[in-house]
Amino acid sequence: MGKPIIIEDYNPSWTVKFEEEKRHLKVIMKDKAIAIEHVGSTSVKGLGAKEIIDIMIGVEHLKDIEKFIDPLKDMGYQHISHAQFPNRRFFRKGLWRAGTHHLHVYEYGSKEWTSNLLFRDYLRTHPLALQEYQQLKKNLAEKHPFDRVAYTEAKAPFITDTIKKAENDKNNL
Repeated sequence: MGKPIIIEDYNPSWTVKFEEEKRHLKVIMKDKAIAIEHVGSTSVKGLGAKEIIDIMIGVEHLKDIEKFIDPLKDMGYQHISHAQFPNRRFFRKGLWRAGTHHLHVYEYGSKEWTSNLLFRDYLRTHPLALQEYQQLKKNLAEKHPFDRVAYTEAKAPFITDTIKKAENDKNNL
């Protein structure tokens, strides 16, 4: 069944864990990683989250990641193929449905890359949106305690709407 979805209070150690992992990833990927970003809820100060460190790596070409599958495996990352996300390469560290780190690789500057940063940065700068997202996550964790797919799908409209707001803010600058 997997472990239950538990939204923990924000923990500053999440940033420390990201920075530690980022150092190791830089050693492996060298200049192929154009940028390595902390994304997801653990990257937003004050936001509760499942304790999974989401890391986003931007590369010039997704095919560049193929040569890193084995070195990432040596670091504890398993490559997971998701046909429904052709513009992303995904790796999980930890057990299925109980990972400790999620690694998302996108082409640097792609729509997916930009959307992740827009969402994170909007929550970092809009306290009301952060509070709303926090409450939504807690409600959904109670409603779907063992169904990560339903939990994730139910968050999607909020995320999409927030990205649109962030794009509008950016375009109106």
